[in-house]
Amino acid sequence: MKFLEILVEGSSDVPTVKEILERKFGLREREHFRIHPHRGKGKLSVRPDPRQQGLLDQLPAKLRGYGKSLVGLDCLIVVLIDADNEDCKDLKTRLLQLYDDLESKPPSVLFRIAVEETESWFLADREAMKAGFPSVRFNKIPDVAPDSIVGAWERLAEALGRKPANCSGADKVEWASLIAPHLQLDNARSPSLRALINGLSKHLG
Repeated sequence: MKFLEILVEGSSDVPTVKEILERKFGLREREHFRIHPHRGKGKLSVRPDPRQQGLLDQLPAKLRGYGKSLVGLDCLIVVLIDADNEDCKDLKTRLLQLYDDLESKPPSVLFRIAVEETESWFLADREAMKAGFPSVRFNKIPDVAPDSIVGAWERLAEALGRKPANCSGADKVEWASLIAPHLQLDNARSPSLRALINGLSKHLG
């Protein structure tokens, strides 16, 4: 079976990605995949600063390293990036260009973009939110199409009765840990979550 190396922005992404791989695809951590959280999103640069620890800061070097270390191995590199306020098509184009320009590259890479961010996947699935947090206040969430740019994690915090200014990364991990187990994965309501699942399905067979 193909082994997956998953690169994500931070620890709050880990519970959701792990849930998808285990529940949807029946994979087991360490046996079939590893998830590597970073210190935020970072920035793509021609000359990355090695002192910066964001995912995009580290991505060129990590892809080059995988290109050298994974020769002959059946391994898929999955890169999950939040779109935030960026145009997702432009971001995807820049990621693909980065990959094409590498002198040493892994043979199989899947780039996927969470629109607006992984918390948007929770906002799109109200049943999952209700199951994880029975007292959730949906009146705090704008009535918009899934994956709309609304400041997803801030709206989620408010719906859970929290002030965004007082929230930390640990709070985001808790939210993901309690909501992700209830996400609808067979017909995900978030288009970008569906895109991740469909991309993984094509590679995993």
